[in-house]
Amino acid sequence: MKYHVYGIGNALVDKEFEVSDEFLNQQQIEKRVMTLIDDETHLRLLDDLKQEFGLKKRAGGGSAANTMVAISQFGGNTFYACKVGDDEQGQFYMHDLHAAGVRTRLEQVKKEGMTGKCMVMVTPDAERTMNTFLGITTDFSVNELHFEDLKESQYLYIEGYLVTSDLSRAAVCKARKMAAEHQVKTAMTFSDPSMVTYFRDGVSEIVGDGVDILFCNEEEAQIYTGRESLDEAIEELRRIAKKLIITRGSKGALIVNGDERISIDAVPTQAVDTNGAGDMFAGAFLYAITHGMSDRQAGELASRAASKIVSTFGARLQKSDHQGLLQ
Repeated sequence: MKYHVYGIGNALVDKEFEVSDEFLNQQQIEKRVMTLIDDETHLRLLDDLKQEFGLKKRAGGGSAANTMVAISQFGGNTFYACKVGDDEQGQFYMHDLHAAGVRTRLEQVKKEGMTGKCMVMVTPDAERTMNTFLGITTDFSVNELHFEDLKESQYLYIEGYLVTSDLSRAAVCKARKMAAEHQVKTAMTFSDPSMVTYFRDGVSEIVGDGVDILFCNEEEAQIYTGRESLDEAIEELRRIAKKLIITRGSKGALIVNGDERISIDAVPTQAVDTNGAGDMFAGAFLYAITHGMSDRQAGELASRAASKIVSTFGARLQKSDHQGLLQ
């Protein structure tokens, strides 16, 4: 295998800000979830954020991209299929991924248009709220999939945010079919409560007849299944996932593999920014299971990594941090 994990998802440049709850209320922004916005709203919001708070950090982002970076920085081989515009933000994004060791074919595909951006707003309670302008990644399609790389991968990893676009959803379904034909396992993340709330039918279309690994948090599990208790939600999700990983914040995580349930403790930390916690958990877990670790070992590494990322501003760690977590 050439790649441990082949990821597909949105390519977004994160613009990160420390904001107040009052600002979110004034802007009528729903807290703790990702909301899609149009170009006009994105430009107005970005201007307001810069004027009132100042830009804290610019970084490459996108949920699945963050996960691929984590796997790569731990020492895995990754490929990321995505779409950027032929603009400065797109160049920044491509170089950022390559510097982290993630392979792409972005240098071969230059498209006119604006690279997507995500305004990441972090409140004093460390909760992250995102408003996203997808830009050219709205048109992510089968043309960006690069099947020759997918065929040489151990896992296909799907970002739930792709469900919002008909073109992207069709591309995911095509990638799933190709993966199955070449014995490539499939992992997926629900990504955000808003995806299973507003795009449930599309999520079900992507899930299809089931996945090898499903990542979600407790809230997403209950929303998707319509069940009030976590145990009931787990029973529903077991029908579509051979292995189920449910993150529970300060309560840790649950790994459900057949009849086996493994409880993973959270690692106590001082949280400053929850952005990227789920992405990091998935990245650490996928790195671990593709490098001979057990589910429990993978969960414990993922828990340590998630604890480290929430104590840091931003959705990614330095390579030295990843190596330190492996000690």
